[in-house]
Amino acid sequence: MKITLVKSLIGSKKDQIATAHALGLRKIGDVTEQPDNAQTKGKVKKIIHLIEVEA
Repeated sequence: MKITLVKSLIGSKKDQIATAHALGLRKIGDVTEQPDNAQTKGKVKKIIHLIEVEA
């Protein structure tokens, strides 16, 4: 799955920032390819309001 950070991490909770960093997202516009598994889906669910996901 392709994940893009579309909103800023400023003002987000520390655990949400850590989740974004774990996915490799640091700045707006960063894109990462992640495997489509349960672990990744859990991370996506935690920060869904900050990202865009393509299957």
